[in-house]
Amino acid sequence: MFNKILIANRGEIAIRIMRACRELNVGSVAVYSEADEKSLYTNYADEKYLIGKADPKDSYLNIEKIIAVANESGAEAIHPGYGFLAENPQLAIEAQKNGISIIGPSPEIIESMGDKITAKKLMKKANVPVIEGTEKGISDVNEAKEIAAAIGYPVIIKASAGGGGIGMRAVYEENEMVRAMESTQELALKNFGDATVFIEKYLEKPRHIEFQILADKYGNTIHVADRECSIQRRHQKLIEEAPSPIMTEELRDKMGGSAVKAAEYIGYNSAGTVEFLYENDEYYFLEMNTRIQVEHPITEIITNIDLIKEQIKIASCEELYYSQSDVVVRGHAIECRINAEDPLADFIPTPGKITGYRSPGGPGVRLDSGIHTNYTIPPFYDSMISKLVANGRNRNEAINRMKRALSEYVILGVKTTIPFHKAIMKNQYFIDGHLHTHFIDEYRKGIEEEMIKVIAEDTERLNRLKSTFMPNHKIAAISAAVEYYMTQPRGKK
Repeated sequence: MFNKILIANRGEIAIRIMRACRELNVGSVAVYSEADEKSLYTNYADEKYLIGKADPKDSYLNIEKIIAVANESGAEAIHPGYGFLAENPQLAIEAQKNGISIIGPSPEIIESMGDKITAKKLMKKANVPVIEGTEKGISDVNEAKEIAAAIGYPVIIKASAGGGGIGMRAVYEENEMVRAMESTQELALKNFGDATVFIEKYLEKPRHIEFQILADKYGNTIHVADRECSIQRRHQKLIEEAPSPIMTEELRDKMGGSAVKAAEYIGYNSAGTVEFLYENDEYYFLEMNTRIQVEHPITEIITNIDLIKEQIKIASCEELYYSQSDVVVRGHAIECRINAEDPLADFIPTPGKITGYRSPGGPGVRLDSGIHTNYTIPPFYDSMISKLVANGRNRNEAINRMKRALSEYVILGVKTTIPFHKAIMKNQYFIDGHLHTHFIDEYRKGIEEEMIKVIAEDTERLNRLKSTFMPNHKIAAISAAVEYYMTQPRGKK
């Protein structure tokens, strides 16, 4: 086991990893930018080092500085968390050069799975189902039109080196192809330094189902059950749950078997996730994330397996403790990503100072957070500020417990997605489990109306919005009411 680990990340995931380190009696090293000097995670760590200015390229994306701190602190390993450098093979390469372990797979595996075209080719060889589409990068719009016509519209254009839904464009007709190609290539080049794109058949209403993988360095590979991640905005997840509402033991064995097959074929060794799209009783490989996922807590809850600790143990060359028969799903868990965003203004980020804060608790509630009263959410990083998880004996109990937890959660001074999550938990389509990746777009009107009802219910209880909230307000007025509501103390009559 390592004696000391550097966490090359920030916020709630940094604290989560440090907690695992403490339970393993491993020292933790935090790196932070000038914007994060007063963050909780910097004080939770055993050691902390300033590595640069707020801009990610000067701090959390600066491989040279991170390696230098690892050497200076004597850290034997680096845990990249998720985001930033988590799927950058160059960090793993530089770490290896300096005799430092990466808590994750080899740079070769990171690179092969990071390129969506290469990953797709490998999965076809592994006999894992893939969506019909191109097997090479394209840049010519006329070639794109020919391919789309052969596949059949609608199609989707994706950045080959991309992730997080950045640049994805659905194309329904040939006359949309030029603009879609230009847009995707521009965003791909800007965000990933590579304008290569590829085309796939577009599924209209798929479910996004993923399988957690654990694989050690001795050839032992298991899946740790499934998660449903279909509630998304702009191809980025907002709510996840485990297990999927449609999952059966037969389907889990089949999809989980494909996920294990995928990991074994590429020689994977770490925690990772194989993601699928599911539609009309068929599933297709989407991508493999060669890192721990944001939504890992719900898997931990329903299986009682600490994924971060297992990830660290695997990196330190320990044999996987669990076999596939040890993975038993108990109950149901739901995770709401709490973002500093305005859900009534197309989820625009809302950084700023938190003027009041109260965290939820009680039976079956877990909160992974890195914020506090008077903390200023910086504008330089991802807008997610915490993850609220609720679990129960079944899905209905988990939903009701999440409703209760959300009602207790208070974040004042900035707009957050809490009202959105309250609305979703009351949405009958969600309650019935009728999920797909375009859920928010399809039910947007009903969700917004439910958000208004949520605010109205709180208004009646708090007697705070009677002067500003009126029926038939337009979105701008509603947004102003939400801002007023979010910045008022709660619990007073």
